[in-house]
Amino acid sequence: MNLMKKDIAVKVSIITIIVNFLLFILKFFAGIISNSSAMISDAIHTVSDVFSTFIVIIGLKLSSKKEDKEHRYGHERIECIASILLSIILFITGLGLGVSFFEKLFVKDYDALLIPGTLSLIASIISIITKEWMYWYTRKTALKINSVSMLADAWHHRSDALSSIGAFIGILGSQIGFPILDSLASVIIAIFICKTAIDIFMDSVNKLVDKSCDDNIISEMKNIINDQDDLLILDDIKTRIFGNKIYVDVEISLDGNMSLNLAHEIAHKVHDAIESNFTNVKHCMVHVNPLNIKKSN
Repeated sequence: MNLMKKDIAVKVSIITIIVNFLLFILKFFAGIISNSSAMISDAIHTVSDVFSTFIVIIGLKLSSKKEDKEHRYGHERIECIASILLSIILFITGLGLGVSFFEKLFVKDYDALLIPGTLSLIASIISIITKEWMYWYTRKTALKINSVSMLADAWHHRSDALSSIGAFIGILGSQIGFPILDSLASVIIAIFICKTAIDIFMDSVNKLVDKSCDDNIISEMKNIINDQDDLLILDDIKTRIFGNKIYVDVEISLDGNMSLNLAHEIAHKVHDAIESNFTNVKHCMVHVNPLNIKKSN
């Protein structure tokens, strides 16, 4: 990730931290004033978003460091580690919400529960709209700069929006005489949050263990290589995802009687074609195998 992209990511992250802090204040005091435990829990969930975004900023700063003597391939994988930490936080958040609301399903005396006021209902609506906007805002930036940790943070914002939907359903259900709706809706939302956390975790792990690109990308690379020169034969292509970057190893066969200069020129064309057509490719290594072709007399 270059310096400009990192600066954009940090700017977006700071904006989301400020918005989350303001949302926390709104939801926390609305929950206290309106006697809404769901809204107070939702406010605590928003605080976890602030913490997760700080992890994103740290991960982005460290992963954008230039390669050094000890890290010749750069530091991109640090962002994957940050993404794994975020997925764990997201999973614990979803699990905690699920357990909390699941326990409420077994409350026998629903009439004894306090009915939240309208202020908490308004706060939940504001939270849903704001957090959904933050999800799309962060997601758009994450896809633009190809940041796995920012994408994980975007889903953390979405989980908060879903949590607020659960709070809204629960508060509205309590006001119309169905307090159990709070628990039912929130348990389903908690399951969805945990599933999202697992998906983010697995994606980040795959990028740490040199997982290959998908078949469609590899097929596109093969087509581009085969289009470069009629003289070459593509022997093999290997890819590995390295953080948010891709490394490509290509083996081609050329006429063994060809001059070294011409072989180098063709190999360089393959190298340039891959790196120019796939912006996520950090480096393409091309190895040339000699192909014995008998010269006709």
